[in-house]
Amino acid sequence: MEPTKRSTFTGKLGFVLAAAGSAVGLGNIWRFPYLAAKYGGGIFLLVYVALSVTFGFALTVAEIAIGRKTRQSPVGAYRTLHRRFAFVGALASVIPALVLPYYAVIGGWVMHYAVGFWSGGGSKLAQESYFPAYIGTLARPALWLCAFVALTAVIVLCGVRRGIERVSRITMPVLIVLMLSIVLYALFRVEGAVDGLRYYLKPDPGKFGIKTVVAALGQLFYSMSLAMGVMITFGSYMSRDVSIERATHQIELFDTGIALLAGMMIVPACFAFSGGDPEALGAGPGLMFGVLPRIFAEMPGGELIGGAFFVMVLLAALTSSISLMETLVSTLQDKWHLRRGYCCLAVAGGSLLPGLLFCLGYGRWSEVTLFGLQIPAFFDFVTNNLLMPAVALATCIMIAYFLKPHTLTDEIARSGGFRRKALF
Repeated sequence: MEPTKRSTFTGKLGFVLAAAGSAVGLGNIWRFPYLAAKYGGGIFLLVYVALSVTFGFALTVAEIAIGRKTRQSPVGAYRTLHRRFAFVGALASVIPALVLPYYAVIGGWVMHYAVGFWSGGGSKLAQESYFPAYIGTLARPALWLCAFVALTAVIVLCGVRRGIERVSRITMPVLIVLMLSIVLYALFRVEGAVDGLRYYLKPDPGKFGIKTVVAALGQLFYSMSLAMGVMITFGSYMSRDVSIERATHQIELFDTGIALLAGMMIVPACFAFSGGDPEALGAGPGLMFGVLPRIFAEMPGGELIGGAFFVMVLLAALTSSISLMETLVSTLQDKWHLRRGYCCLAVAGGSLLPGLLFCLGYGRWSEVTLFGLQIPAFFDFVTNNLLMPAVALATCIMIAYFLKPHTLTDEIARSGGFRRKALF
């Protein structure tokens, strides 16, 4: 039963680019390189790829199939498949509602730095005291937060084909070209970068352990937009004649390839300019907004490279925020049968208040903690370490023991077969 007539992507390419855009985000740009460097370089990469083509593949095809089979957003999709698991859809919808404001805050920072570099202010942004002073205020981060949310809302308002798909067809190729250009520049123009690349890719078996596996699995959730309703929503817009299995392979290729490129872009440069100090990689916003601008300031042509870098990060952040907002908009449309414009306005407005809270959590209220964590870190922990694994586990239980796997394998096989059915 389809509660409303749904839009669809124009074809496989539109779906793949939109879904890959959702998967490619801030987590690929700074989180993946940091974890790879911390957990053994090549060993971490191997573990991540192994998890991606097994667990990640199975959960991705399952979520896409759930969406396409039911033609509904997460809440309605789970309720339609099995009423006992309706709560899972509600839980999955809570995650993007919590992640979007947090994401938009950092997206606003990226917009500010992109505009700053392209307007000739790279040297100012590279000052060690600039970033702490910037986030220590409320007015400027709040202004850029609003700008980022507004840009996301305008694209989502345009709809699936004219908004999400059209933007993804432009941003994804541009993002890849920018990344490749920055990687080549860093490797061939920055002295010592090749040693950093070797450090990044060389496996360190001594660092392999359960923590490596857990870190890679956590990155997989974060990176591939799993267990947060996004792939179910995008799957509901997928044409019946597009192969879910092949599309999933291509999404995995985009996600893993861009994560590897991000590491090749960031780790060698940080390694070279720090004299081989692994601590220089840092983690989180401090790396992207504190360390890297200073590296760009020391590079030949660093103003241009820094501008290209932050435009590239902005594209990645934007494609992910679009998918988060679209999931929430789709949920409201399915539940209340409201016009897309009203739903976009509600989601955009609803994300601003918690976004301001996160701005304060990084700035004036940075000393305020919840269970020992800063406010943004607490919500990040709840979504990534508690809610997303819970949704994934409940989804697996529903498919394996209540629906039986054939419910989804039949849906997957109807559009070109299912060669990895046994693995699923």
